[in-house]
Amino acid sequence: MRNARVLISGASIAGPALAYWLDRYGFQVTVVERAARPRPGGQAIDVRGPALEVCERMGVLEEIRAHRTGLRGMSMVDDDGKELFSTTERTASGGDLNSSDIEILRDDLSSVLMAAGGDGIEYLFNDSIVSLVQGPDEVAVTFHRGGARAFDIVVAADGVHSSTRALVFGPEEDFLRHLGGYLGVWTVPNYLGLDRWEVIYQMAGDVWGGMMMSVRDNTEARVYIGIDSEEPPGTLLGSRSVSEQKQLVAERYRHARWEMPRLLEYMWGAPDFHFDAAAQIHMDSWSRGRVALVGDAGYCGSPASGQSTSVAVVGAYVLAGELKAAGDHTAAFAAYERELRGYVAANQQLALDNMARKGARESSAGQEPDTNPTNIDNSFYEVVNSYTLKDY
Repeated sequence: MRNARVLISGASIAGPALAYWLDRYGFQVTVVERAARPRPGGQAIDVRGPALEVCERMGVLEEIRAHRTGLRGMSMVDDDGKELFSTTERTASGGDLNSSDIEILRDDLSSVLMAAGGDGIEYLFNDSIVSLVQGPDEVAVTFHRGGARAFDIVVAADGVHSSTRALVFGPEEDFLRHLGGYLGVWTVPNYLGLDRWEVIYQMAGDVWGGMMMSVRDNTEARVYIGIDSEEPPGTLLGSRSVSEQKQLVAERYRHARWEMPRLLEYMWGAPDFHFDAAAQIHMDSWSRGRVALVGDAGYCGSPASGQSTSVAVVGAYVLAGELKAAGDHTAAFAAYERELRGYVAANQQLALDNMARKGARESSAGQEPDTNPTNIDNSFYEVVNSYTLKDY
């Protein structure tokens, strides 16, 4: 299928990774991204297991390591800022500090992957797909800014709320499984002077609290909060502007103590504020005709899995490899799904197990601190390392 024209929707993680491999294999690659420029902000994410090997094959592993958060450990404090627990063995965001995993900010990883692709990849920022018409030989695409072009293949890599997926497969609610929580993140000055350190705030009587971690050589910090809500994203998020989402967070944390009042003040002016559901995407098929899904658009595991990024990187590698190996897109898409379906399911189960564990903690919230607030243990790594990359 070399020289085929491929349009990728989304320029975060899966999109640039897929673009890199397809360009290397001789495809003509265009990436369209709704944002006017690469999106800033986002949480710290982890590259693990076979995703590390993909990055090594891309030649970017050392650069990714150079951008890692480099945390030394974490502590937990109560309402009054009294330390309840401290460790230099692990963090809540990244797990075991002695592992080979790399924790990196989402926007840093995205920048590294985009740069690795080189000048042969066409990026269309500040645009999006508004319609797709599949024909026997190509896909006719109309863009928001008015252009119309034809492609041989279209790949949705535009996240859990993929608008491209909705155009081809139908409304989000048919595929999204809400896990009962929401996560917010934004950047603040490192005014506490944290030195490669993470602080978890345990609110009295509540399993949620807040977290602050220093990033980028301690020059700034990222703040995380969580909210329990069974209200589906289509209702809670769909009708609220970013300002209204901030108001929701402020209201939820109006009684919070420690440093939360000041962190909330910074939230109001944060340009990179991000708030979204802990949710998964489950699809009966990851392709329809000449359109395929990759990463969170097709099989989001949610932040609770600790694996969404790594699975997206692996998924991009496998999809590109199968397109290279197959004689047509139909055979490639089928092989891609056969190759990854079991691995995706196992990684999504990690999130369900972790949310169940969180539910068990709720009954004892405000009592003894949870000194290992993750699902990262030996059984976790059995799943992470259960897939072996093919050579394409």
